[in-house]
Amino acid sequence: MNDSRMEAASPTSSRTFNSAGLFTLALRLVVGWTYFSAFWRRVALENKLDPEAAGYIGEKFNHFLPNALLIKPLIEYLVSNPEALWWNMVAFTIIEGVVGLFLMFGLFTRAVSVAVFGLAMGILLGAGWIGTTCLDEWQIGILGLAAGFTMFLTGSATYSVDGWMMKKDLGITRKPWFLWLGSGPIDAFNNRLKPLVLVGALSILFITLATNQIFHGGVWGTLHNKSVRPLVEIQNATLTSDRLAFTLQRVEGADVYGSFLIGLSVLDATGNTVMELDGAALAQFPKEHIHNAYVSKVKPGKHSLILPLGAKAELHVMDQAFAELAIGEYRLLLTDISGATWEAVLQR
Repeated sequence: MNDSRMEAASPTSSRTFNSAGLFTLALRLVVGWTYFSAFWRRVALENKLDPEAAGYIGEKFNHFLPNALLIKPLIEYLVSNPEALWWNMVAFTIIEGVVGLFLMFGLFTRAVSVAVFGLAMGILLGAGWIGTTCLDEWQIGILGLAAGFTMFLTGSATYSVDGWMMKKDLGITRKPWFLWLGSGPIDAFNNRLKPLVLVGALSILFITLATNQIFHGGVWGTLHNKSVRPLVEIQNATLTSDRLAFTLQRVEGADVYGSFLIGLSVLDATGNTVMELDGAALAQFPKEHIHNAYVSKVKPGKHSLILPLGAKAELHVMDQAFAELAIGEYRLLLTDISGATWEAVLQR
């Protein structure tokens, strides 16, 4: 279909859509590469789909869990079921690769721009709170939303497969659905384009401001960054005559390395230590006494007990000292290598 036929067939200006599709070429190429590169890194450069290998993408996904917005139950289900998680990570990786490649080539541009919008929304809701210095994942998410919406409006033109097919007047380009999934002027936009752009842009701005405030306090109040310092929550702590049992979960801190536990103590009501494990002892903590809930695992390290972001585990500590304790209130004290401490009350 040549330009004159396109202009005659549609009240919407073909020239306007061709120009818009050309002007977003850099956006299409760069955004396309960001998604295709995820596939490339995990499959070609390293094997990040191997659950037993360091850098497994499923563990990265587990990092999203503690402060994800709206989709937290889905993430928790997947990281609690390793096989389902693996299949989803494989499918997610393939989708990112196909979307990125199609976008760079400008093939079915509008369809893949909707996929970009969906992928970006998933990143935003799942990991928008992560980023030690620049709110990394939040920025990726919101810019992906804006880019997906923009490229849906413009489609692609010159330097794209969609444009080449329209220029050759291939049969597929005459199908009514091609303009919605591919590129070119859409008659349905007539007299509605300005309000559509305004409503879409304002909606994305609202999502941007809302998530910025929820995750980071970036619109009003006090700024906060949950990726800077580790935070460990202690749950279900119990003390009996033969053991200390408790569940811990690391819910904040940098995702690129763990929290390093170098102290575990039980204190009595007067603050005296009745049982203590130092870093060396925690580095030798029996693995059979650690019951991990998710794919990111609490485990002994070289000099400490390592707590990856999002990891949750029940720990059992056996010590003869517990049999000699009087009935009363005690405190469990955990100490991180950074000096941060976390406490829980124990009843004996």
